[in-house]
Amino acid sequence: MKSAFSCLIVGLLLSFQAMALTLQEAKSQGFVGEQLNGYLGLVQTTDEAKALMDDVNAKRKAHYEHIARKNNIATDAVAKLAAQKAIEAASPGHWLQSTNGTWFKK
Repeated sequence: MKSAFSCLIVGLLLSFQAMALTLQEAKSQGFVGEQLNGYLGLVQTTDEAKALMDDVNAKRKAHYEHIARKNNIATDAVAKLAAQKAIEAASPGHWLQSTNGTWFKK
C-alpha cells in the first residue's frame, strides 16, 4: 500500500508540473509559493495570481481527497506528504513557506 501511495503522490506532483506554463511562470516570478499544508500561497498579491492559486488549490484538494479515500487515510496527511515532496522538488529561486509562516527563496 505504501508504494502505491508513493506512486500516487509522485503522479500528483508531476501532473501539477505538467500544468499550464503559467503556474511555472507564477512560481518563477515569485507570485506563488509552496506552503507547508500542501497548497499554494500568495507571495505577491495580484488578481491573476490569486485566480491561478485558487484553481490549482481546488484541483490539489480534489486529488488529495481521492488519494486519501483510496488509501483510507486523512486528507491532511496526504496534503502534508505532498507538501514535503513539492518543497523538495522546488526549483532554486522558487518561494517556500517556513514553519513560522514567512516566505523564503529556495
